[in-house]
Amino acid sequence: MPSEEELFASIDALLEEEPQLPPPAERARLRDAAGITQARIAKAMGVTEQTVKNWENGRSEPKPPRLEAYQRLLNGWAAKYPAHGAPAAAPTPAPQPDVPQTFAGPAAAESDEPALNAQAPAVQERPVRPAGRAATSRRPAAARAVKPAADPRFPHGPLAVLDGDGSAYGVDGLVLDCPAATVVELVEWTLRESGLGAARLHRHGKDSDPLIVLTAAAAVKLGLPERLEDRRGLRLAEDHPVVKQVLKAKWQLTQRGFGPWARIYRKAQGRERQCVQLAILPWDALDSRSWPGVAEMEPADVARVLGVYAQRVITPRGGTAVNGLELMTALRPPTRPERDEESGGWVSGRNPGSLGTEPMDPAPPEGQPEHPAIFHSGWQGGFLHEEAYQWVRDIDQLEGWEMTQLYAVGLDLNTAFLASSARLVVGLSAPDHFHAPSFNAKIPGSWLVDLSHIEINPRLPSPFTPDGKRPTGPAWYQTHTVAYAQELGFHVQPIEAYLRRETGAYLDPWHDRLKNAYVDTLADLGVTKDLSDAEFLAAMERHKEVDPAMAAVLAAIKATVKGGIGKLFENPQGRGYRDGDPWPAMQRPTWRPDIRAAVISKARVNMHRKLNNMVKLTGLYPLAVLSDCVVYPSPGASPLDFLPYAASGKPQPGGFRLGPTPGLAKLEGVQPMAWAVDLMEQGLNPARHIKGGDAVLDEGE
Repeated sequence: MPSEEELFASIDALLEEEPQLPPPAERARLRDAAGITQARIAKAMGVTEQTVKNWENGRSEPKPPRLEAYQRLLNGWAAKYPAHGAPAAAPTPAPQPDVPQTFAGPAAAESDEPALNAQAPAVQERPVRPAGRAATSRRPAAARAVKPAADPRFPHGPLAVLDGDGSAYGVDGLVLDCPAATVVELVEWTLRESGLGAARLHRHGKDSDPLIVLTAAAAVKLGLPERLEDRRGLRLAEDHPVVKQVLKAKWQLTQRGFGPWARIYRKAQGRERQCVQLAILPWDALDSRSWPGVAEMEPADVARVLGVYAQRVITPRGGTAVNGLELMTALRPPTRPERDEESGGWVSGRNPGSLGTEPMDPAPPEGQPEHPAIFHSGWQGGFLHEEAYQWVRDIDQLEGWEMTQLYAVGLDLNTAFLASSARLVVGLSAPDHFHAPSFNAKIPGSWLVDLSHIEINPRLPSPFTPDGKRPTGPAWYQTHTVAYAQELGFHVQPIEAYLRRETGAYLDPWHDRLKNAYVDTLADLGVTKDLSDAEFLAAMERHKEVDPAMAAVLAAIKATVKGGIGKLFENPQGRGYRDGDPWPAMQRPTWRPDIRAAVISKARVNMHRKLNNMVKLTGLYPLAVLSDCVVYPSPGASPLDFLPYAASGKPQPGGFRLGPTPGLAKLEGVQPMAWAVDLMEQGLNPARHIKGGDAVLDEGE
């Protein structure tokens, strides 16, 4: 007779099994019976219509968390529309496994796809607020009825912007009355009464802590200075009355203290996190480069901008670079519950496909001289130098007909780094050293190889160096760069290599979520996929004026991409740093310079491939390239005057194409050809200034 403990362990194992879906034909029958189109399901599930078709014909199956959401949908229909006239049964909600929430690291994820917030599994139902006191909402009843809360634990959305009169502005026009007069009271009101927060993005991750944004008036009311005097450390002094007040109430601050992005928390009680994030607007919490104009907006508009960003990307926890890195971890949690075979209980184990919980030393050529492991080893073997393009064609390589063109037209690739992260296989384990290996384009790593024998047309940049100059001897390259040399038809024989045995498409869910956010936000600004190229150019010219709030969201999404990739190779900071000492960034699992190198290498190769194809399709050579911006001579002031089109009017594949999705191009700027030639004669890059005035390209969106 099995014991009670053994029975519960067996049941827990059953609960952990993946949901079983009905046969493909039954899925299609249920949808037809409900009168719902495949397109509507695709929109609700956040996938393409073809994906739904594949589910219904058995070619593919949804992955968690869409698997659970799709099962819930089919179960509901099965109860309403039973086969063969069987009586309908009341739908029974699927039980959730009672497993411990992971505790190592920030919010994270196991599956390759982000969860649908509407179907995010609740770890534990908790009351939104104590029964004795309700958070008062001033949102109109009609507005509340239009969009029900996605998660009953967080009925008022992910965040609120608090003004000096006690009004807390939330998403969808919500206004709460906040009676707090101190920071401590604000934290306790937020956790107990506000109904703020957001469901985890992955079943093995953590819910997002509620965010309270303070206007200048709210900050002063709570006893905070309107201006942060410590501009270097960006934090309140430890003896400030507010800091003392927080600590006296048994709350804690993170190591970065009470700054523009302050986290106030207590140790979790069971599964309940007790943490509130504060963003203080007058302390420049929202950098104008990433959030243009947001700090000057009215509180309700700030709430709208941040609310859309939180719903499409992640609840902000800091600058956009921090958010980009946090999103990676939220979608790929480092740990997941595992059953201990000896005890039968649940323990925290590594989540497959994640970067784990421990930092990893880079291979010697992938780091930098000041890294402790490299500095103290005496490494002299050179370093990987995979960076974005900064190239200008030699003025002597300009032909006469090019000089007579009227315009220099700049094209910019939409979120080029995001596009290159799609389906990008990267290393997940520590690097191993190999001597004279055979090159394998499927293995991520760093290769020491001599590519100096490869001659490229001087009117094009070399694909192997950021400055576009021909290599002069053996150097370290990331896998994509070496693979492109093979693609061009050249033999490569590596001398050495640092390769990783465990690999995976770590950035896939990050790419998918940010791509959807980018495309959806552009669509809100009138730039949709169904526009002709001429209509697309016209829509892009006016999109920032359509809705400044949504334009700010778009800028923040682009900054999240750029900053998130940059954070993978964050350098030491501060005057007191000495070479060979560890620094905070390198001590996190997401400090991965090799992954950043892979993204940039692939982006640069993608750019060169398009440049090469443009020569084949049009005979045109670029004047200059800067990261994801390229400048061409043109007889007219529009990309339509030189981009390759077939007789049918469709864009020719392989070259630059206009469009609103990552990897496609948009107009960066237009200047007279004489202006570009003048800059080239001075050795300056026209791509950097093609927007005109003092505008400088935001390298590496």
